Amino acid sequence: MTAKSVLGPASLLVVAAAPNLAVFTAGWVLAGASMAATFYQAAFAALTRWWAPDHVRALTIVTLAGGLASTVFAPLTAALAAHMTWRATYAVLAGILAAITVPTHALALKAPWPAAPPSPPHVAGGHERVVRSRPFWMSAITFTLSAFAMYAVVIGLVPLFLERGYTTTQAAWALGLGGAGQTLGRTLYATLARRLGVTARTISLIALGALTTATLATVAGPYPVLVAVSVLAGGIRGNLTLLQATAVTDRWGTTHYGRLSGLLGAPSHAAAALAPFAGAVLAGPLGGYPALC
Repeated sequence: MTAKSVLGPASLLVVAAAPNLAVFTAGWVLAGASMAATFYQAAFAALTRWWAPDHVRALTIVTLAGGLASTVFAPLTAALAAHMTWRATYAVLAGILAAITVPTHALALKAPWPAAPPSPPHVAGGHERVVRSRPFWMSAITFTLSAFAMYAVVIGLVPLFLERGYTTTQAAWALGLGGAGQTLGRTLYATLARRLGVTARTISLIALGALTTATLATVAGPYPVLVAVSVLAGGIRGNLTLLQATAVTDRWGTTHYGRLSGLLGAPSHAAAALAPFAGAVLAGPLGGYPALC
């Protein structure tokens, strides 16, 4: 994580200095490699091993902090961009990123790595057998489809509001408040985990995600109602993040958490990355963003 924390600011400097589109794209590819080693998946693997069996609380705290990142840095970036060029803005953000993340990872992550606990009695044959099992593939498919739908809709929220006659400012507020709902919703996950088993929890959150998406597609107003739905949808997204973070532990224990979590999350992350492009492509033939939702 420390090494990729160094790569993160370096990649932003490449973006800031890019003389052409090829170098600009290469900078973002490097940024993606840095994100893979420093974002939620890597942090979840460490927290699950260090703080088990109280890992849900640790995961919740980290995702709350992560959810607040856009709340802090979106206005900061806007303020910087208002007073300097976009290249200078990227350079300043790279400096902030380096100053905060590199020493934090290098100095704070010093706890000894605990020995792997034994696998639960129902898990036999190691992680290879788990990966080939029907529950694992069904979980991977569920999270992939959910991620695709969720990110296609959340990225399309602004054009959805614009198509319905709302202003850009109103659309931006709805999107921002949805992000706040995502952060607040995560505070409820521990209670949800105590009250519902993993299967019931998964079905409930996926169903609620589908319901909020269908509501955005069919309800055109009034504006406060749409904002409320956006906040609720954000809360569901926040809980789905923690649902995926605990999916491996709930079903197969923590012995091979890092490997299983990475394999489980890879297709859903790919779907999330492709969803905005696919949504934009599909919106035209379907007749607009309401039909896409």
